[in-house]
Amino acid sequence: MSDSPESPAQKPVPNLNIANVLTTLRIFMVPFFVWALLADHQQYGWLRWVAFGLFALAIYTDKLDGDLARSRGLITNFGKIADPIADKLLTGSALVLFSVLGELPWWITVVILVREWGITLMRFVVIRYGVMAASKGGKLKTVLQAVAILLYLLPWTHTVAWLGFVAVAVMWLALAVTLVTGIDYLIKAWQLRAQHLANPGSKA
Repeated sequence: MSDSPESPAQKPVPNLNIANVLTTLRIFMVPFFVWALLADHQQYGWLRWVAFGLFALAIYTDKLDGDLARSRGLITNFGKIADPIADKLLTGSALVLFSVLGELPWWITVVILVREWGITLMRFVVIRYGVMAASKGGKLKTVLQAVAILLYLLPWTHTVAWLGFVAVAVMWLALAVTLVTGIDYLIKAWQLRAQHLANPGSKA
């Protein structure tokens, strides 16, 4: 019999924790962001600054809740589902509104949204074969999308020519990385499925 004490059973992580609260807060911020952006009526005044601030704050909570969940062991099934949904609602609403306002071509919005929601759905479907961790390319995509949206939200972008050029360039770069990483995830999903079919008892 071993003299070492038995390790206590790991307690389940409650859904009501600071990381999940921040994720939920991000979801509740979306309608206020939408209202501020539409209420500005493309005057690029203080309401546009409010929309900019809300989006910037929401993006910060996205990083913060992820850091807290990992460092404090607060990862829950609710968080795994709610976090990507919150991200897609935030970025998706921004892109759709840009297109509604005529600031971004609809085809760019559609391509990005189809990729984002499609890959998110696919990751839930293939979880039976294994977990698809976020790649470095996926993280770069997220950063580029956030920077592009912030630049489009910035009132000065629509009055200063060079800022407008930078915003368009970053959005195109974000679109390219979004497509490339989407293809990469499709390949990884196919490989996971093929591995599972070859070794039914294994799971990555």
